[in-house]
Amino acid sequence: MTDIEKRSYVGGVEHRADDGKRTLVGYAAVFERLADIGGYFQEKIAPGAFADAIKGDIRALVDHDAGRVIGRTKSGTLRLKEDGIGLHVEIDVPNTTEGNDLWELVGRGDISGMSFGFRVTRETWDETGDVPVRTIEKLNLLEVSAVAWPAYEDTILAKRSLDAARAEAGARNKTAAARRIAEKRAGMEQKFRGIQSPVGDGQGAS
Repeated sequence: MTDIEKRSYVGGVEHRADDGKRTLVGYAAVFERLADIGGYFQEKIAPGAFADAIKGDIRALVDHDAGRVIGRTKSGTLRLKEDGIGLHVEIDVPNTTEGNDLWELVGRGDISGMSFGFRVTRETWDETGDVPVRTIEKLNLLEVSAVAWPAYEDTILAKRSLDAARAEAGARNKTAAARRIAEKRAGMEQKFRGIQSPVGDGQGAS
């Protein structure tokens, strides 16, 4: 099983209160925005990456902590939508100690970002430039979070994806090279056999 990666969006999260319901609103991800992943490579998320992922049963957490659940798509307290900007998130904040603390911290600006945990299922790499660029095309979305530190995390885990992509590319190149060598040898052997094949039986008519 691949490692869980986490990414955060620095654009912020706001809160809205209407008829006694408290809702946090923001974006956990924005499409086509290049982000530096620990100096190893740059990364962007392609439109459509979340289209299927948001159909699952997703939790909303605080700081990616599974023990601090504040919403869930199955219960309708977490609503996710992919739009032209990215992954739009709405969380109905619960009247719990965790929820009340979060509401206060967002209002004060102490918590100001959103994030998501995921596993990549389809990606492409472009290494034609000075820095490799990873495009995430499809993923499994595990959770979204309100975060105190809106920064790109787990760069070591992410680097494994680059190493794996390069290893896979190397294996493909090695296989292709071996196939080309085999084809060349087969061609030379066929040509050699053609030269050695007798044209006739060497006997003339009497």
